[in-house]
Amino acid sequence: MSSIKRLLHYGLFYKRTIFLAFAMLLVSVLADLTGPMIAKNLIDQHIVGIATTFYQTKGQEADAVKYQGRWFKRGTYFLPHEKRGQPITLVSANQTLYELSGKLPANVSDEHVSGNTLTFLRGKQQVAVQVHSLTNKQIFAFYQPEVPKMLVLASFYFGLIVLSAIFTYGQRFLLQISANRILQRMRTDVFGQIARLPIRYFDSIPAGKIVSRITNDTEAIREFYVTIAANVLSSSVTMVGIYIALFLLNRQLALICLLLLPILALWVVLYRHYAVSVNHRIRILLSDINAMINETLQGISIIRAFHRQERTMKEFEELNETFFKEQIRLLSVNAASGWNLVGVLRGLFFVAFIAYFSFRYFHLSGMIQFGVLYAFVDYLNRLFQPVVQLVNQLSGIEQAKVAATRVFELLDEQGEDVAEGVRTRYQGHVQFDDVSFSYDGENDVLRGISFEARPSQTVALVGHTGSGKSSVMNLLFRFYDPQSGTIKIDGEQSTSIPSQHLRQHMGIVLQDPFLFTGTIASNVSLDDPSISRGQVEKALHDIGADRLFAKLERGIDEPVLENGSTLSAGQRQLISFARALAFDPAILVLDEATSSIDTETESVIQQALDVLKKGRTTFIIAHRLSTIRRADLILVLDHGMIVERGTHEQLLAKGGKYFTMVQLQSGTLSA
Repeated sequence: MSSIKRLLHYGLFYKRTIFLAFAMLLVSVLADLTGPMIAKNLIDQHIVGIATTFYQTKGQEADAVKYQGRWFKRGTYFLPHEKRGQPITLVSANQTLYELSGKLPANVSDEHVSGNTLTFLRGKQQVAVQVHSLTNKQIFAFYQPEVPKMLVLASFYFGLIVLSAIFTYGQRFLLQISANRILQRMRTDVFGQIARLPIRYFDSIPAGKIVSRITNDTEAIREFYVTIAANVLSSSVTMVGIYIALFLLNRQLALICLLLLPILALWVVLYRHYAVSVNHRIRILLSDINAMINETLQGISIIRAFHRQERTMKEFEELNETFFKEQIRLLSVNAASGWNLVGVLRGLFFVAFIAYFSFRYFHLSGMIQFGVLYAFVDYLNRLFQPVVQLVNQLSGIEQAKVAATRVFELLDEQGEDVAEGVRTRYQGHVQFDDVSFSYDGENDVLRGISFEARPSQTVALVGHTGSGKSSVMNLLFRFYDPQSGTIKIDGEQSTSIPSQHLRQHMGIVLQDPFLFTGTIASNVSLDDPSISRGQVEKALHDIGADRLFAKLERGIDEPVLENGSTLSAGQRQLISFARALAFDPAILVLDEATSSIDTETESVIQQALDVLKKGRTTFIIAHRLSTIRRADLILVLDHGMIVERGTHEQLLAKGGKYFTMVQLQSGTLSA
């Protein structure tokens, strides 16, 4: 399914509102396009139409005009059974009216008045008759019966304008509501999809680019619904209505105007040919700019510390300049295919229109009605208004299409549905059996990992950077799944357990803890309603953090800014540690959890750990080997393999890799 079709499919969620808006649009267009028809009738019937045949009546009556002591009424105002008296004909010439006794013959042409003589052609024979010029007072008298009818038509015209304005407001308001509802739903779907995506997706795409898809790309889609779709729909309906009106007025000229449709279709094809690739590059560059801004904000302290401001600025300027050039390319395409081209087409069709009426006037016995002429000019002007609107939306349509493609690519990524319900707390028996894993599918970072962690045991993983310690924990949490081997929790294979259920009873403290905007207390509970205030306070008390935060003005209700920028590294780590403990996990993972904590604070945590280890399996990843001396099992990893295992004393007795690591750290500390 194409991106545009999928965008329209989103509209079906709010089809009732959209259909109501469409109905209001039809009413507004019908009311708006009826106006020229009323004006045509006003001109032909009541202004120019006064030059017609009048018949004498028996006396004064409705619609009768007194002229030279007698009463006359237009022939069109007589009922079929009414008797008509002596006729007179009003003839329009020289910007005034003349009275001719009797009726003017049918099918005459080339009428003109000289003095009091009217000459005209009847076939090929020239005929001359006597006429009398009417005074202004007499002309006004003949217009008297027309004035009430003209006022009625003018009032009706004004009423239609008001009706069109009301329904136009209504349909635009409803379309705006629908568009924003659609966008709200789409952003919810995109944000929900982020929770379903595997961690490897975020490893391959910068956060700024993902943010760009949620914000900038969806904003382009919002323009599609709010402005583009509404204008395209309104313009299309208006064009259909105008063509219907043109066919009612004159089929031949309407057929000429139909030539505009293939020209417009060719226009769209050519525009897409030149604009699609440019729009695609613009969206990618905009995403790159957002990614760079996000990266710069995250690393602003490093940039300043290493004097990278100028280099970073230069890189941004290069990216911004490329974006500017692509925007100029798009603007040049839009300018070439925008208003100027519409003006050219308007001129061509007006030339065709004038040529048509000139031909009819000079070759078809002057058969022309000024009301029809006015209506055609009005409709032709109106016809190009929706054309301009459609053309102006081409750029937006392509931008929305490219943006939608990027958003739907994210939505189509293979994800995992959030599992409902709560899983019974497991004991924490963890088994790795010959597990191998690779991030890229080619280079293994873990090879043949096998170990067992029994409930309430503490297992430590040590090794040099890149040895695979964190990868083991990534597999345990099912952030990734192994290429081979099995991981079991309480005897059940982890891949058969929904990841949300698996993590319900796991807690983790990372080396670089992440804090959310809120308070210290809310960062411990993560606003989970199942975590009470008392549990938060107990978790902070158990790790000895309550004394540290008691010094703050608001205690644990102290505000936390983005990522805890106002707190020390140790304070952030303690909050992260308390967060894990508050959820009472069956499996607790400390990933370099004490690396940012001073020795005094670390001693407090070590005392709390002795109590907290009871009833849960604890994994410790540590470079500081002093923190793992009391671990039940120490696994030494090297290049993705377990090369040694045992307790602290057992490994020291072996005199192997672990012994060397301890000696190195001891020597460093003693120095």
